[in-house]
Amino acid sequence: MKKILFFLVIMVLVSSLVYAAAGQDQNGQGTGQGSGANQSNGSGMNQSGQGNGQGDQNQTNMQNQTQDREQQRNQTGDGTQERNQNRVQTANQLKEMIQKRHQEMDQEQQSMDNQKQKVYQNQNTVRLAVHAMLGMEDLVGGIGHNISQIAREFNNSVQSTIRAEERIQTRSGFARFFAGGDHKTAEEMEQEVTRNQERIQELNQLKEQCQCDEEVKSMLQEQIQNMEQEQNRLQELAKNEKKSKGIFGWIWK
Repeated sequence: MKKILFFLVIMVLVSSLVYAAAGQDQNGQGTGQGSGANQSNGSGMNQSGQGNGQGDQNQTNMQNQTQDREQQRNQTGDGTQERNQNRVQTANQLKEMIQKRHQEMDQEQQSMDNQKQKVYQNQNTVRLAVHAMLGMEDLVGGIGHNISQIAREFNNSVQSTIRAEERIQTRSGFARFFAGGDHKTAEEMEQEVTRNQERIQELNQLKEQCQCDEEVKSMLQEQIQNMEQEQNRLQELAKNEKKSKGIFGWIWK
C-alpha cells in the first residue's frame, strides 16, 4: 500500500514538472516570435525612412540644379541681353556710344604706367572700332551679323597684338643689345596682322553691300580705315623688331 502511494506521488510530481516545462517553452517561443515581428517591423520602418530620405535628397538636388540654371540664364541670358544693350537704333545714338566708349578708354589709360599707356593708346583705335561695329549691327541691314562676327574676331586678335607689343616694348636693353629684337613675338604679330588684313578686305566688301544711310556707311568706312592704319603700324613694328640683330646677330652674320 505504501509503495502504491509513493508511486502515485512520484507520478504527480513528474507530471507537474513536465507540464510546467511545456508551458515555459511555449512562452519562450511566443516571445521569440514577437521579438522577430517587432524586429521585422523596425527594419521595414528603417528601410522606408531611408527610402524617403533619399527621395527627399534627390528632389532637393533637382530643385537646386533648376534654380542654378535659372539664375545663370538670368545673369548671362546667353549673351543676348548684353549684346542688345550695346546695339543702337540711330546714327546719333551710335555717335554718342562711340564718344562714351572713347572717354572710358581714356580713363582706363590714366591708371596705367607710361609704357602700357603707349601700347593701349595705339591699339585702342581697333578696340573702339570693334565697339562701334558691334553697336551698328541693326543699322547696316542684312550684313549686320557678318560685320559683328568679324568685329568679334578682331576683338580676340587685338588682345593678342596688345600682349605681343607689350613684350616688344618691355624687352630689356641688355637682351636687345646682345640678342637683338624679339623675333618670335614679331613673327606672331605679323601672323595676326595678315589675318586682320584679310578681315579688313571682307569688311570692305560688306560695306559695298550695305543698304543703309550714307551717314552710317561713312561711319563704318571710318572704323575700317582706323583698323587698317593700326595694322600698318603693327606690321612696321614687327618688321623693325626683326631687323634688330644685336651683337650676336652681327657676329653670326
